[in-house]
Amino acid sequence: MNDRDGTSYGSASRADESQAAGRAMRARRPRRGLPLRAVAPNAVTALALCSGLSGVRFAIGGQWESAVAMIMVAGVLDGLDGRIARMLHGESRFGAELDSLSDAISFGVAPALIVYLWSLAALPRMGWICALIFAVFCALRLARFNAKIDESHQPHKSAGFLTGVPAPAGAGLALMPMFFWFWTDEPSFASPYIVAPWIAFVALLMVSSIATWSWSSLKLRRNVRFEAIALVVLLGAALVSAPWHTLSLICLLYIVSMPFSIASYAKVRRQRAGIRSGETSNKPGL
Repeated sequence: MNDRDGTSYGSASRADESQAAGRAMRARRPRRGLPLRAVAPNAVTALALCSGLSGVRFAIGGQWESAVAMIMVAGVLDGLDGRIARMLHGESRFGAELDSLSDAISFGVAPALIVYLWSLAALPRMGWICALIFAVFCALRLARFNAKIDESHQPHKSAGFLTGVPAPAGAGLALMPMFFWFWTDEPSFASPYIVAPWIAFVALLMVSSIATWSWSSLKLRRNVRFEAIALVVLLGAALVSAPWHTLSLICLLYIVSMPFSIASYAKVRRQRAGIRSGETSNKPGL
């Protein structure tokens, strides 16, 4: 009787040990696939990619306003996907790679093809070279961003600036001649002799090392937050009632702001250099 009890007890203990070992192995096994909270931001990124590619489709059909509008929609979606990911804690490496791929197509390839079909096709060789430069430089900018994403020493980012013109802003600047053409009907804005050097210049701005303001790092004082909300409402109303006029003005203001952002970052660098020199001089024995 005691032998049978001992045998059954030993079998039960071995079964418990095997179950515990199985649970431990399942706990150590890495989870595959995307968590559910990461689906929403990646879906928004995919919609941005679809919007950018749809812009090319409208450009092939000669529907220029619809083509440009699709790029603008892609820009709005691109601004939302990261915020949704942070809000849901759904950041993932897959999402970062998909976002870069979407940006390269929606803000690099698609605007280059739209501008080429709209204007640069009149200069088949030089126009295509400029379109290629814009698309490739946009991809290079995104590759540079991904390569530095894990670096701890990023002077521009730590000071609240970006390095070069970001891809969505670059797409908007590349399409700026079309904005003016839509509401002025001035044929000179569609001239390939103006559009070609302009799109090449914007491509250089994207891969440059100039400091541009990062709007996500801007912080408003408490006493101007109400005015900021009123300004956003005014901007939304202007975009609805006169979209091309408003986008033209936004692009001009962004270009005008570049010298100020460069000067502001230079001031930050001087302040940092002064702090470092002060710390060095205060060290004992120096």
